[in-house]
Amino acid sequence: MPNPNDFAILFDASRCIGCKACQVACKQWNDLEAEHTRNAGGYANPPKLTASTWLAMRYYEGLRPDGEPYFDFVRGACMHCTHAPCVASCPTGAMAHREGGVVTVDQSTCIGCRSCVRACPYDAVHFDEERGVVQKCTMCYDRIANGDQPACVKACPTDALTFGRYQELQALAQERVRVLQARGYPRASVYGLKELGGTHVLYVLTDHPSQYGLPAAVREAEKRAMGGWLSAGIAAAVMGMGLKFIVDRREAFKGGRG
Repeated sequence: MPNPNDFAILFDASRCIGCKACQVACKQWNDLEAEHTRNAGGYANPPKLTASTWLAMRYYEGLRPDGEPYFDFVRGACMHCTHAPCVASCPTGAMAHREGGVVTVDQSTCIGCRSCVRACPYDAVHFDEERGVVQKCTMCYDRIANGDQPACVKACPTDALTFGRYQELQALAQERVRVLQARGYPRASVYGLKELGGTHVLYVLTDHPSQYGLPAAVREAEKRAMGGWLSAGIAAAVMGMGLKFIVDRREAFKGGRG
């Protein structure tokens, strides 16, 4: 479970209007290039996260069991998991937790092995072909380290996004669920309290998480994590053997010269 004083973001789906202000703010603050996209048959644009799109709104529509239509929005980005598969799978320690529980990548030590890409259950880590490193949401760590809010939170016009300490936002999320249930949303819930040790991005949902495409990602988490950990173990073993070979050769060379 996250530390009570860790940083966190709360996304309240009941207040989101799908305006994409958060998505644009993320692009602007992080100086991320716009992408060439095409109509994929939905409202999401770009249709998925990439190395240059760290946050993207996702849209879900259909009919509820009672026949009523629904149109739901959800914020797609790194969840900054406590038991982050990307961190566990990284063989160099480039992907790591920073102070406050935020997961970031040190691109100076990233070797581009992509084990974190495969391990992430939320499809939030992507390989930058041009730079040869992985990219993802940093929760605007450069901003919060200086006492400011993440760019996405600051840009939200409806207070669907809130930034603060985990303990405070957890309590706020649970209170919002109680209010929503009293207003006729019996399936309202908080997502992220238990997933992967607790995520530093919490969701207040008005319906079952499956309406937002979330349970499938969680069900695959262990499989992807295990694959990532196995890859990390193999990579670490290979790196260790390579290092030992270099050291042995160097010692042998010194001995030959002596």
